Amino acid sequence: MKRKFHFSLVVGKEILKVLGEDEELQENKSGRFVFPFTALLGQEKMKKALLLNAVNPRLGGVLIRGEKGTAKSTAVRALAALLPEIPVVPGCPYQCNPFEPHKLCPSCHLRYAAGEPLPVVWRRVQVVDLPVSATEDRVVGSLDFEYAVKHGGRRFEPGLLARAHRGILYIDEVNLLDDHLVDLLLDAAASGVNFVEREGISYSHPAEFILVGTMNPEEGELRPQLLDRFGLCVQVEGETDPAVRVEIIKRREAFDQDPLGFLAQWSEEEEKLRQAITAAQRLLPEVEISPELEELVTRVCTEARVAGHRADLVMTATARTLAAWHGRREVTAEDVYEAAELVLPHRMRDLPPPQQPEPPQPEE
Repeated sequence: MKRKFHFSLVVGKEILKVLGEDEELQENKSGRFVFPFTALLGQEKMKKALLLNAVNPRLGGVLIRGEKGTAKSTAVRALAALLPEIPVVPGCPYQCNPFEPHKLCPSCHLRYAAGEPLPVVWRRVQVVDLPVSATEDRVVGSLDFEYAVKHGGRRFEPGLLARAHRGILYIDEVNLLDDHLVDLLLDAAASGVNFVEREGISYSHPAEFILVGTMNPEEGELRPQLLDRFGLCVQVEGETDPAVRVEIIKRREAFDQDPLGFLAQWSEEEEKLRQAITAAQRLLPEVEISPELEELVTRVCTEARVAGHRADLVMTATARTLAAWHGRREVTAEDVYEAAELVLPHRMRDLPPPQQPEPPQPEE
């Protein structure tokens, strides 16, 4: 699969481009080919939730609950391979976008302010895996003690949140992760910034990413306060239709036997979906929701007995994203109800048990 390779220089407001050609296959950093997103069979809600976050990363990520072997991690990596390439400053640990000077990391900002040309390469969106055993320093970053010993100064060592900027942060078995770390991740996902304070040093850097967490409820639940922080939530189960299960086997075997041929077979569908994501991203700022539908959102959330107002905000944003996905500039009631299916399940509170009638008082 051939693509154009772009190399650019940004000098102030001037952009100088050099175009060449390079060969690139749809494979991840480990060299393994990535199963195409459009070839995934079933799990429509999971795929829709991932696509909506690709269109609007500020939705707050996706929590995927369900049993093992239901294509959760496959879908996440397939989404990354599907997304349009992004411009980055080579060598920057934060994958800064030189076309957005107001979002540059401190190092790139200093270079830009000094008038230094910022080189640009176009890269695929990457998936950063966060292991359950990760420490806080590994996640948010830490002081570089080796640098301090050698040079007598202090320098910040970026963590996984830096690598995940403008990409996908994937946490398998998020319910087994320390609650404190989950809080840190959700704070960064909501604000788009990672704030770090270590040994008298305060440091912040952009951390905008699509957060995807997976969990098997049989292995433990997340606290309700953490559940509420995930924007969308879907439940996945293995397919029960024998014909669908057979087709899943056939597609997987075809991919394993001839990955290049399989990718070529699905390349047209992948490109169509890639263009649909780009079109929805461009349309999203123009989408409006009427006061009547805003009232519908609040009524649905109230009837679902959700805590606070986060559900109302996320449902409104999800409904707008759905409208953009369908190519519309106005939200419909159908968008609101579809958004509710993704926003409310993990936020709904059980009704309180009915009060037992008081026993009759004995007569005197």
